[in-house]
Amino acid sequence: MTADAQQLAFGRKVLEAQPFSVLLGARLTAFGDGAAVLELDVRDELRQHNGFVHGGVLSYAADNALTFAAGAVVGSAVLTAGYTIDYLRPAVGEVLRARAQVVRPGRSRIVCRCDLLMVDAEGAETLCAVAQGTIAVSAERPPEPTGAG
Repeated sequence: MTADAQQLAFGRKVLEAQPFSVLLGARLTAFGDGAAVLELDVRDELRQHNGFVHGGVLSYAADNALTFAAGAVVGSAVLTAGYTIDYLRPAVGEVLRARAQVVRPGRSRIVCRCDLLMVDAEGAETLCAVAQGTIAVSAERPPEPTGAG
């Protein structure tokens, strides 16, 4: 297994250890080099009353992708310190893709940004929101994730 594949496998174990992420059906499709891509299939339970993906689902995806991007630099001992999200257009499509990357790594805080894209049935991406966040490096080391990889 390559180093990239090992890093992605580790990131997926961390995601699988998050009950809320499992409930939503989130999956990590890229992880490493200060970047992360989180995806989830859109289903009716994730929509608001107008049929668009709920802003809370977009917010979840941004929060987790930002934190995973930071974790790709410093490991899993990271926590979201804060983030902002700007909704640009209604989220319509088949798959929500949150693509995050580190802007500036620091010793105790890491600044990241995230594009939230909706992917249609043909695979075309439409930007629907952007987020920027500060991720705190925790002094306490979390236990290593366990479970099937």
